[in-house]
Amino acid sequence: MSYGPVLALVFGYLLGSIPFGLLVTRAAGLGDVRKIGSGNIGATNVLRTGNKGLAAATLLLDALKGTAAVLIAGRFASELGLWAGLGAFLGHLFPVWLGFKGGKGVATYLGVLIALAWQVALIFAVVWLVVAFLARYSSLAALTAAVVVPIALYFLSTPPIAGLFALMSLIVIIKHRTNIERLLAGTEGKIGAKG
Repeated sequence: MSYGPVLALVFGYLLGSIPFGLLVTRAAGLGDVRKIGSGNIGATNVLRTGNKGLAAATLLLDALKGTAAVLIAGRFASELGLWAGLGAFLGHLFPVWLGFKGGKGVATYLGVLIALAWQVALIFAVVWLVVAFLARYSSLAALTAAVVVPIALYFLSTPPIAGLFALMSLIVIIKHRTNIERLLAGTEGKIGAKG
């Protein structure tokens, strides 16, 4: 039995579990980001501090966790990159350091996608930007992009990558269930709104 996939999954998880949103807001003297807005450690909630630079840094760092995990593990074997990418995604969602209460995974999802299928990452970005611009809802933009990505990968990439993102998209949708409820009720916060 090969322990490669298990080691790659664990490596990715540990990398993904670094809570950059929490770290950057604390370093900037803004306290615990979990005590504002949605209580989430991701870039959208960091934006609710009013600091766009910190939100951008969080987005970039959370994405890089996924990209780095795939590229580092993938140097040993390409399939290990898939396992490490899944691990990074799960690490961001369920970090052991924060009682398994992390972010919703969208930036890390995108980071994994950049490493595995950058062309489809561009499709994700375009879909996200268009929906966000038109509707002003980050959650709706993320959900729409997460539905489009596995379909695009089915046509443009390999079955293992398409399968991985079908699973990850399902998890993203589940993690956004409260957002979906608020969208349906008309109470979801718009992009840039402090909360």
